[in-house]
Amino acid sequence: MQSLFFSTQADRVALARQRYFEEGELPSGIVSEAVFQSWARCLRQKQDPRAQLEFQPVSASRAQLALQKNRLLRNAWLAEAGELDSVLRATNCGAMLTDLSGVLIGATSSRRVHEKITPVAHRIGVNFAEEAVGTTAPGIVACTGRQACVQGAEHFFESVNFMHCAAAPIRDIHGNLAGVLDMSSEGIAFNFDAASVVGLYASSIENRLLVSQSSEHLIVRFQISAAMLDTPLAGLMGVDMQGRIVWRNASASRLLGMPPDGEQPGFSKVDEILQISFSELASVRAAAHSLLRLRNGLQVHVRCELQARDGHHQLFAMGQSTQETPLVDISPGVPPARGNALENAVAVPAADQAEPASLRDADVDLIARTIKECGGNVSAAARKLQVSRGFIYRRVQSA
Repeated sequence: MQSLFFSTQADRVALARQRYFEEGELPSGIVSEAVFQSWARCLRQKQDPRAQLEFQPVSASRAQLALQKNRLLRNAWLAEAGELDSVLRATNCGAMLTDLSGVLIGATSSRRVHEKITPVAHRIGVNFAEEAVGTTAPGIVACTGRQACVQGAEHFFESVNFMHCAAAPIRDIHGNLAGVLDMSSEGIAFNFDAASVVGLYASSIENRLLVSQSSEHLIVRFQISAAMLDTPLAGLMGVDMQGRIVWRNASASRLLGMPPDGEQPGFSKVDEILQISFSELASVRAAAHSLLRLRNGLQVHVRCELQARDGHHQLFAMGQSTQETPLVDISPGVPPARGNALENAVAVPAADQAEPASLRDADVDLIARTIKECGGNVSAAARKLQVSRGFIYRRVQSA
């Protein structure tokens, strides 16, 4: 076959591209299935691969709406953008963030004199949806929800065949696509594993987004190494005050041997997954990590943080001191202790004391009694005491 005389992958892709667009011959084994399916979608949309591609922004009102709707996602990006820009500074690459519809809401600076496309494309509001710019890595991720890499002639439009891009998804606490992180190089192919780098930073941004979207959740961080608890590789879970795992990131799912969040219906209970009760996990306050043996036998380091609706957070860890605590090994046959974290955080006086009417003249004992009377429901206790839930969390912390 003629393709055997082409020594490089770039040459083989260029030939497969020509045969597909001009003769309809399928590029089997030459390009990935994701790229081929994107080509097919672009053709169905009546796009012309020979047309000149122009990176056009959406309307000013839509761009402003995208920034407003994705404020938490953009904040998570901004927390990582400085480091990402520094990491990429000596390479030929830039990075950008799009929302789930493909609208660009963040980008690193463009500083290379040879770049012609990047300064135009990396503008707030530019539309990177597949129907607007054809086959690109961020467009594929937006359509499939899976990490993608598109290099050179794999792009649909010939006019951008000198671009190279790798992108990864960012998901929210509901497991839905929230945005896409893309890393691209103009004119020079990647000389490092771009997919791994963009995936690492996408995980870091996703972790920040998950925490910022949680309110009144116990944020549980865990990993097999304590040094990894503050990295993008940390397993994260959000647990509500009823002990239900509301969300978990991909690292947590892998460590637990569970399907990715969103592929399993309903909420799991923390005592079923970790074999430890919510009160054991959260009632004892400390600043250090602790050890826990998971149901599958893995021993992991754990650190917990209580995230309140008002942004207040408090560190928790299993144990009695600020030093690392002994291994917690909950056997399947031993039922975990029951209780509510806030109820266990302070001493609960006898239930026959007078029912509180206002928190103004009350103390922590009054808060604890009210929480107990409300069955551990912090929201109900706050309504009864006519205060905010954040106020209750702050008073319990200072006890």
